[in-house]
Amino acid sequence: MPMAEMPTVLSEHLFPLLQREKLVLLSTVDAEGGGPHTSAISWIFAPEPGRLRLAVDLKSSILANVKAEPQVTATFFGAGKVNVIYGTARVVHEPLSDLPLKLACIEVEIESVRDGLFHGSRITAEPEYEKTYDERAASKLDDQVFAALKKA
Repeated sequence: MPMAEMPTVLSEHLFPLLQREKLVLLSTVDAEGGGPHTSAISWIFAPEPGRLRLAVDLKSSILANVKAEPQVTATFFGAGKVNVIYGTARVVHEPLSDLPLKLACIEVEIESVRDGLFHGSRITAEPEYEKTYDERAASKLDDQVFAALKKA
């Protein structure tokens, strides 16, 4: 499908998936070497179908990468697909306020959403992860970060 025909917003099936914690692979262009850089993140939220917000540590190389080259992709499993969001990112808060960690908020304007899975297949089980530190503290921090992302 030509780029002009690609959706430029999250569908009614995908938007709800990014209203809660979700494992997402964020790809940026490495600011130092110019090559690809991919990181797994979970602090990501869609405030509306055409935008994403994510929180990253102020020490993360993602910040320097986005400042040097704003083109990013965010890839996640959902609705039986490998969903790839292409967009332009910008740092909107550095730091993101009222959090125990020093985080930045990055906003991504969605340019297109594609199914990255090979033809004639679907995802039958999504990857799962568990947090390996204090579950109660992790849950409290997640709630604080998502509340800050929603207000940003």
